[in-house]
Amino acid sequence: MSEQIFPTKGNLIKVKRSLKQAILGYELMDRKRSILVKEMVELTDEARALRSSIDSTFSEAYTALRNANVLLGVVSTIADSIPTENSLSLSSRSVMGVELPRVIANTAPPEEPCYPMSVTGSEFDKAYICFNKVKELTVRLAELENSVYRLAVAIKKTQKRRNALKNIMIPRFEQQVRFITNALEEKEREEFSRQKIIKKRKLSNNPKQ
Repeated sequence: MSEQIFPTKGNLIKVKRSLKQAILGYELMDRKRSILVKEMVELTDEARALRSSIDSTFSEAYTALRNANVLLGVVSTIADSIPTENSLSLSSRSVMGVELPRVIANTAPPEEPCYPMSVTGSEFDKAYICFNKVKELTVRLAELENSVYRLAVAIKKTQKRRNALKNIMIPRFEQQVRFITNALEEKEREEFSRQKIIKKRKLSNNPKQ
């Protein structure tokens, strides 16, 4: 016994209740871990696909920008007319008590170009559209990668608690239940034997009974 406990019926009830709660806690932790792992795998797969899309879109955007520079000269002055992105905002969603971020941005291109059409061309338009797409994908990727990190931390904590319940708490309570049950049964046997001896002595002292 790792922990001494007085063998009474009251303590047996308490320990059985604690054992039941520990088993329920383990089942909940195991379920939470499974749900978090599933969520993390899905987000990781999406993040991997997004990285590939970002790489190909970046490549397409820089090719279009290079062509625009060749056709129009250096377009940095025109690019300066495009407003800086400042529409980012944060919210969150909860998965099994784990707060995952939601990054919100106005990534839709404006109905009308924010740069003069008279001094640009199709290659510059293509570069603008591609870089806007990269912005959209990057916002989503940042959300995914942060979510994956938070899920990984939560899974580690959940796994630790799950293992503690499975390998420490539940065996301890089971051991205590066995100890108290065996002690009470032994006590009942001793009491039964004692009653038999008392009855036998009474009969021997009073043979007419």
